[in-house]
Amino acid sequence: MMAVVSFAIFIGAFAVSAYALATTIIPRFDRIVSALRRQAPADHQPLAALVRAEQRIAVRRWAAQARPAPAYRTRAAA
Repeated sequence: MMAVVSFAIFIGAFAVSAYALATTIIPRFDRIVSALRRQAPADHQPLAALVRAEQRIAVRRWAAQARPAPAYRTRAAA
């Protein structure tokens, strides 16, 4: 009886692990195969993403800079 219970637990654990692997691998199977064949994906553009990130950082730094008061306001009092 213990052998049957042990076998059932083993089969259940195997089924859960097979399901977990299948749900994570099957949707990306084409990417995995192309990576194993050393083919670059067509939509992979890391430099373009880096350029966009650098532009966002530059804009944030520019927007955070303190700006001096305009010169025409200081001359108007004189």
